[in-house]
Amino acid sequence: MGSHILFAYALDRKGGGRVLEYDSIPDEVRGETLTWVHLDGSHPDTRSWLRKEVSYLGDFIIRALLADETRPRMTQVDDGVLLILRGVNLNENADPEDMVSIRLWVNKNCIITIQRRRLKAVGDIIERMNGGKGPKDAGNFICMLALRLFERMEPVLTDLNEAMDDIEEEVLAEADIKLRKSIVDVRKKAIMFRRYMAPQRDAIGQLRMCEAAWLNEQHRHLLQESYNHVTHYLEDLDTTRERAQVVKDELASVLADKLNRDMYILSIVAAIFLPLGFLTGLLGINVGGIPGSDNEQAFWIFCAGLSVLVFIQAYFFRKMKWL
Repeated sequence: MGSHILFAYALDRKGGGRVLEYDSIPDEVRGETLTWVHLDGSHPDTRSWLRKEVSYLGDFIIRALLADETRPRMTQVDDGVLLILRGVNLNENADPEDMVSIRLWVNKNCIITIQRRRLKAVGDIIERMNGGKGPKDAGNFICMLALRLFERMEPVLTDLNEAMDDIEEEVLAEADIKLRKSIVDVRKKAIMFRRYMAPQRDAIGQLRMCEAAWLNEQHRHLLQESYNHVTHYLEDLDTTRERAQVVKDELASVLADKLNRDMYILSIVAAIFLPLGFLTGLLGINVGGIPGSDNEQAFWIFCAGLSVLVFIQAYFFRKMKWL
């Protein structure tokens, strides 16, 4: 198998398939057998292989399949479909919100998929084929792939909602400025997921209306299920973003109240010690004629006077309901 071809299968239209040898792939792709070829989009030989072995693909399709940056979309060309989808990144040491793209060209007898990073939903289809429960036709392949992509998303988005729940509880229990980073992280993840899932919903919606002859009513029903899935996820993401903003505002409000209370206490303390500082400063100047300078009890008398003054201030502040 060439390094640019990750694997290839001839589907038996009964849910199973057989692995194709490298040399037999071009003939199978051109024949009547339903063939699935999975290519490495980052390999330099992929472009030339497509131009040579799938020559009916125009440059527009090839450029779209091999583009460095893609967004989910669907384009029908004659009886074929160009479809670009995204799935959560479940690779090791990867962020799930850094969604992985899969690019497809599909017609009645040929399925070409291209990836730059590993996508577990593709492995799910292979497992189903090995068990005889794989796709039976091209339309069924798209439906199965879309459903697996969205089913893989569900636990990730559930974790995101639960993280938001935990943050809400922490803010209500004890507001901490460190929670701002957690809130921002959750909101950022929701935005990144939505960035690709919104056009993905549009692509699935357009595919439902596609007039390709190999898409039947059962396929359209399954695509409707996928459309419902992604719509539900988008609603959850919008709710998560709104909750994150509300919790952020609540945290800011609590922290502002706490700061105001602290500043108020400091102001009261300053108001109490202001006259005390004035009196001690006045009596501490280095000039002659300071009252009580020759009296041994003057210091204690002065301290008693300051204590009385503090008591009078406290009584006044309490009466004015400042304390």
